[in-house]
Amino acid sequence: MKQGTLFYDRECGRYNFHYKDEEGDKRGYGGIHCGEVFEFKLNDVWVPARVEMGMNREWYLVGLSGLKLDGLEVRQK
Repeated sequence: MKQGTLFYDRECGRYNFHYKDEEGDKRGYGGIHCGEVFEFKLNDVWVPARVEMGMNREWYLVGLSGLKLDGLEVRQK
């Protein structure tokens, strides 16, 4: 499982997160792409949501618009 904290990665122009691989080494996810589904931790509950980019070039979670992405805990199984 890949799990970490979201941040905007200016280098790749996408949201990204770091996680520890099976050997315990820190890895970067490489940038989240539109349409990818992850689980986000909201009020101590993991909620599945899809990541998209709006017409205004702002990233958002489908069904959870208005939520600030920076600092959210994210995981992908």
